[in-house]
Amino acid sequence: MKPDNIHKRPQAVEVMVHILAWGIVFAFPIAMMSRGGLSVEWHDYMRSLLMVLAYAIVFYVNYFIFVPRFLSQGRIKKMLAGNVALIVAMVLALHFGMEFLSHTLLPDRPPHPMGPPKTIFMLRDIGSMILTAGLSAAIKMSRRWTQLEAARREAEQRRTEAELKNLRNQLNPHFLLNTLNNIYALIAFDTDKAQQAVQDLSRLLRHVLYDNQQETVPLCKEMDFIRNYIELMRIRLSANVEVETRFDVRPDSHTEIAPLIFISLIENAFKHGISPTKPSYIRICFEESPREVKCEIRNSCYPKSEADKSGSGIGLEQVRKRLELTYPGRYEWKHGVSPDGKEYQSLLTIHI
Repeated sequence: MKPDNIHKRPQAVEVMVHILAWGIVFAFPIAMMSRGGLSVEWHDYMRSLLMVLAYAIVFYVNYFIFVPRFLSQGRIKKMLAGNVALIVAMVLALHFGMEFLSHTLLPDRPPHPMGPPKTIFMLRDIGSMILTAGLSAAIKMSRRWTQLEAARREAEQRRTEAELKNLRNQLNPHFLLNTLNNIYALIAFDTDKAQQAVQDLSRLLRHVLYDNQQETVPLCKEMDFIRNYIELMRIRLSANVEVETRFDVRPDSHTEIAPLIFISLIENAFKHGISPTKPSYIRICFEESPREVKCEIRNSCYPKSEADKSGSGIGLEQVRKRLELTYPGRYEWKHGVSPDGKEYQSLLTIHI
C-alpha cells in the first residue's frame, strides 16, 4: 500500500464516523416520535434540528479552529475568549431562531401557559454548549496525542533499527579481527592448517555477510555456524586446552533467532579462557525448548592484561545492547567470575 493511502484511510474513517454520529443525532427525534405512536410534528422537529445545528457549530468550530490554533499552541486565554463569544452568539441565535420558527410556521398557535423564564433555558443551553466545546477539545486532543504517540513510536522503531544495523556493522570487523588473529598465529607453525582455516573462514564470512543482514535466522543454521567457528578455533589450541560442546538443538530446528547473538560470548571464552602454559577448559552448551533457547558457557578464567587490546572488550557490550534492542524483557543473562576467581560463567536464556 502506498504511504498516501495509509494516511488517507484514518481520515476517511474519521469522516465516516462523524457523518454516522450526526446522522443518528438528527434522526433521533423522528425515531422517538415514530416509536411513541405520534405523528411527526415538523415544527417541533425543526426546533430540535435548530438546536442540534447550534451544538454542531460549537463542536466543529472548536474541532477545526480553536483547538488547533489556540489549545495546541498553549494559547488558553484566546480559546476561552473565543468560546465565550461563540457560545453567547449561538445561544442568542438559537432562541431568536426558535422564536422565528414559532411565529413563521405556527402563527395561529395559542401561546403556551406561563412557564419558567427564558433565562433558565438559556442557561441550560449555555451549560450544554460548554460541555459540547469540552467534548470537542477532548476528542481532538486525544486524536492529536494518538498521532504524536504513533509518530514517537515510529521514530523509536527507526532509531532502534538504525542502532541494530550499526551494531551489526560493528560486529563484522570485530569478528573478523579475532579470527584473523588466530589464523596469523597459525601460519607461524602450520601452513597447511592455516590454508584450511582460511577456507573455513570464507564459509563463516558468508554467514556473517549475508545472514547477519536478516532480522532472524533458523536456529539450526546458527548452530552450524557456531560449530564451524569452534572447529576453526580448535586448530591453534594446545594440548592443555580442553573444549567440550553439547548441542541439544534439533538438527532441523526452525526456531527463529537473531543472527550472531551468541558469537561474542564464545569469542570471549576463547579469549579469556585459555592459558598458554596452564591447563584450561571451555564448556559450551546449547539447549532448545518450545519456549526458550539457552546458551551456557563455562571457561577457566585467565583475563587479558590491560596492554592486550585484542578485541578491545567491545564484544560483550554489543551482546548487551543487541539483547536490549532485539529481546527487550524477553531474556535473562547471568554472567561473571566465580567467587574463587577461577571460572567465568555465562548463562543466556532467550524466551521465544
